[in-house]
Order: sequence, then C-alpha cells, then structure tokens
Amino acid sequence: MRIDDAAGFHTWFAERGAAHRYRVTQAPLHALEGWYTDPATGDVRHRSGRFFSIEGLRFQRQAPDGPAWSQPLIRQPEIGILGILVKRFDGVPHLLMQAKMEPGNINSLQLSPTVQATFSNYTRVHQGTAVRYLDHFLTPGAGDHVHYDALQSEQGSWFLGKRNRNIVVETTGDIPVHEDFCWVPRPVMADLLRVDNLVNMDSRTVLAGLPDEPAAPERAPHKPLHDTAALMHWFTGAKVRQHVERASIPLSQVSGWHRDDERGEIAHETGRYFRIIGVDVEADSREVASWSQPMLAPVGRGVVAFVSKEIHGERHLLVRACAEAGTFDIAELGPTVQCNPGNLTADAPRPPYLDAVLAARPEQVLFDTVHSEEGGRFYHAENRYLVLDGTDIDVDADVPEDYTWVTVRQLTRAGRVGNLVDVEARTLLACVRTLPGHGTDR
Repeated sequence: MRIDDAAGFHTWFAERGAAHRYRVTQAPLHALEGWYTDPATGDVRHRSGRFFSIEGLRFQRQAPDGPAWSQPLIRQPEIGILGILVKRFDGVPHLLMQAKMEPGNINSLQLSPTVQATFSNYTRVHQGTAVRYLDHFLTPGAGDHVHYDALQSEQGSWFLGKRNRNIVVETTGDIPVHEDFCWVPRPVMADLLRVDNLVNMDSRTVLAGLPDEPAAPERAPHKPLHDTAALMHWFTGAKVRQHVERASIPLSQVSGWHRDDERGEIAHETGRYFRIIGVDVEADSREVASWSQPMLAPVGRGVVAFVSKEIHGERHLLVRACAEAGTFDIAELGPTVQCNPGNLTADAPRPPYLDAVLAARPEQVLFDTVHSEEGGRFYHAENRYLVLDGTDIDVDADVPEDYTWVTVRQLTRAGRVGNLVDVEARTLLACVRTLPGHGTDR
C-alpha cells in the first residue's frame, strides 16, 4: 500500500483499526500469567528470565542539598531494534510505516516504524511469528543503504539505562507490503506528527535521525551562537556538576512506595508520579495473540517544550543538560522544559521556564501536539509537546548554567550520536524539523 496524501493515510489507518480485535484488561500483578514476585526482593520478573523486570533504584545528585529518592524502575537490558525503511517513488522519499497495537496505547493503534521489536521478540523467545522486514536492518542487502544507526536512550525517569538501536535504511529493492504496512511520503509524515496520539514514540525517535533532504540553494550559511567545541565544553562541565550516585535496591526496600494487594498494584504514598499495574492483552495482529505483563502507568500528563529563537538568522533551541534517575551516562541534552506539573509539591521550586511555557500566547506557539510515550511498557502515558518562539527573550542575558542555545542543525547532528540527546528532545526534534523555514522535512 502506498498513499499520496493525509486523507489517503487516514482511510487506510481506519481500515486497519477495523480489521483487528484488541482487548486490554487491567489485572493484579500477582495474577499475571508468566510473571512472579521474587520473595526475597519484591522485584517483578518474567519466569523465562527475559523481557524486563520491575526493580528498585536509589538515586542521589551529588551537589549541595542535592535531591535523593528511591523509586521503582523498569530494567530491560536487552537492546531492541527500531528501524524505518525508506524508498523513493518519483523522487519523493517514502517511509514504510506500520499500524501497530501496543497494550499501553491510547486508541490502541498507533503508527510504528517498519520494525519495532525487542531482542526477545525478534529472537522469538515467545515462539511467535517472525518480525517482518527485519533482515533489511540486521543484514542489509545490495539494494539497501544505511543512513543512520545508533544506540539511543529511552525515558531516564522510568527505565534504567534502557537503549534501543535506531536505524534508517534506504532501499531500491522491490518490497512486498503487508496489509498492516504503508508507504507514507515524508511530507505527509510531517503532517501526521501534528495529530494527537497517532505517531508513536518509537517512530518519532527514528524520525529525528532521518537524513536531511538536499538544502535549497538559497539557504543561509550555518551561523550557530556557539561552535561545537564550546558546546562540548559546556556539556562536559554540566555532567561533572551533575555527578550522581545510584544503586539498584530490592523493590521491597523502595521508600515511599507501597504494594496494594487488594488492587494488585504498586503506587506512591502521595498518589503522584506513576503506578505499576498489570494487564492481560489480546491482539490478533501481533506476533503472539495474547499475553500478560506489568506496565508503568503515569499519573497525569507531562509538559515537554523547547523555547526557540532566531539568532543570526538561524533557529536556535534552548536545551538543558538533563540528569534523570536511569540516564545511561549521567546526563543528556533535553528540552527546555521536561516535567509533569502535577508531580510538583506546593513548596517545590518551579522548573525554569515552565510557567512561561504554560502561559505562552497563541502567536508564540509554533508546535503543540499531545503524543503518547512507549505503549509497550507505559500505560496511557502522554506528554504535551510544544515548540515556542522566544523572540522576546534576551539572548545575551544569562541562562541557568545547565542550559544553552543550539541550532536545529547542531541538535540534529548530536541526535544521530547515541546517548547525547534524550528521547523527549528527539521527539521535539522530529517535530521542529517539519516547521516551515526551520526544518528539513518539507
């Protein structure tokens, strides 16, 4: 299937939703088939020893009055594959995308990459069907050209050092297209990114690494406020300042969290942050038709935003060196704002720029869409993603020491290197690159 415009896509997508049967039912953690609670630690594990586990982590930032806490996290040491296959039709790059159900998805079905599979999935630990198109990414053929291949992090607040392999491969081969897959023109994908809860997180992280289309001849020379050496000096210094200590601990020793045996879930004593719940799943379009698993269910919707500004005729983004509990290498480049306002206590300091983002005037908003997070591990997790024009911000004024300005092109290049740009910033980067006059996707 190959579509020409957004209307054609939505017709195909609705047909795929009607063609399959999905059912997700919440279930107590202690009743999940194939899963058990370790009596010694309280950790939740799969009986095969594969897939993932729910464990405890103690985290402390080594700074004067640095915060310290403990929490449950998802530990998934396997490295999966997130891959998008690209092919040109009449000179226009098309992306082979998949209508895929995940148990945590809002609306069940979302738009996934060509391949979205954990190591356990594609090695068929679950004894399910084979992952389609996998060979183009594991063993590219003569007609395949690898544009991008990097190990990229995922949510550091909920995963412990989680990484997936992000790959973009362009092919000239004749690809048989399964009915649940569709060739989407790259310009149409830019429009789909503006639809709430449609393009899933796994797609967005790979889209951020798509190769640039040839620049228009009149495009201005690149004039960043800070060169690469200055940015790396700032980032290295920020990682040193944000030195953290973390240690894995038994889930039963995580303070402030309790296991509710009646509800069969794990929650924080204040009701904030998230819950660990269980689900039973039926999905006739998946490699395995039914299964059970734990999931992390956030409380409330987060806000993720870039403040941006034209400097020397070039769109710059205000980034932050962000250290989270499970970040793979201390800190990564994150958005200007990345938080869930509902988790802030009355006496807690407000994150810089949060109130300015929430109070933004309509004419300042360049992008504003609600996107879901990874539906394979998170249940109904949403963030509101915004890009704001900060023309009235004085670029010469001091910003907090863990913030700095980078151009879209600088962040795009950094985003193609593993473990430099966090997954929330990569989602926004994929969106920024679609903005007229500021990106590379139109």
